[in-house]
Amino acid sequence: MRRTIGVNTWVWTSPLDDASLREIAAKAAGLGFGAIELPVEQPGDWSADAAADVLAEHGLAPVVVGAMGPGRNLVAAPGSEVVATQNYLVHCVGVAERLGASIVAGPFTASTGRTWRMDDVERAERYVELRASLAPVVRAAERSGIRLAIEPLNRYETSLVNTVDQALEALGPLLGPGLGLALDSYHLNIEEKDIGAAVRAAGEHLAYVQVCGNDRGAVGDDHIDWPAFLDALDDVGYDGPLGLESFTGENDTIAVAASVWRPLAPSQDALAERSIRYLTALQDEREPR
Repeated sequence: MRRTIGVNTWVWTSPLDDASLREIAAKAAGLGFGAIELPVEQPGDWSADAAADVLAEHGLAPVVVGAMGPGRNLVAAPGSEVVATQNYLVHCVGVAERLGASIVAGPFTASTGRTWRMDDVERAERYVELRASLAPVVRAAERSGIRLAIEPLNRYETSLVNTVDQALEALGPLLGPGLGLALDSYHLNIEEKDIGAAVRAAGEHLAYVQVCGNDRGAVGDDHIDWPAFLDALDDVGYDGPLGLESFTGENDTIAVAASVWRPLAPSQDALAERSIRYLTALQDEREPR
């Protein structure tokens, strides 16, 4: 199965704005990417109307990505904070609708980097709380023809949902047209005993896939078994984009948040170019002859 290859603007900048989007969209299209992930860090950072025009100009399919910064929580938080987070997610859905995107992806559980110890009883209670907080957002997404895609994160970035099995447990009753899973090869490599088995466990609930090297660098310059990864995606019938997500170390905030302490490639352009070159060649090899 041949999939569109996308790239997140975080590879080059944070926060995104209208001017940088114009530059990055042209660069991404020139490198051969067919989709682009647009992070909504703060509502109003960039114009959805302007973005729609830029993406149409360059033939790029949109994917909206949310960011769970400090104060964005759907569990174990004051009610006002939960409501504000719900409103933020509904805003992301609205942005996706304006762009014609079908996916809003992100770790929509608790603030990234927030961790605490839980016993089995508390974890079960938090999952009930999470479903209750997500339910109105999922309904809003489904009404708009958008699917939220919730991403399990590694143990250093959250203690709430780290694995596919935990995500299925936490979200089970809500999974469907308005809610699925987003899987990121970086987190899968840390948390799953068998990446292929985890992808297959997600099955029909797999809504979006992000990729990067195991060190957050270029795809293919690493130890992940990418042919086996694509085999697993084939097995579950995933035909959506492969979105390259890495981060620039030039922005202090994002470098600290993503723990980018050293260059991950000779340049950010090289990271993107090497990734799409590898994935394109790999998909070419897998085409029926």
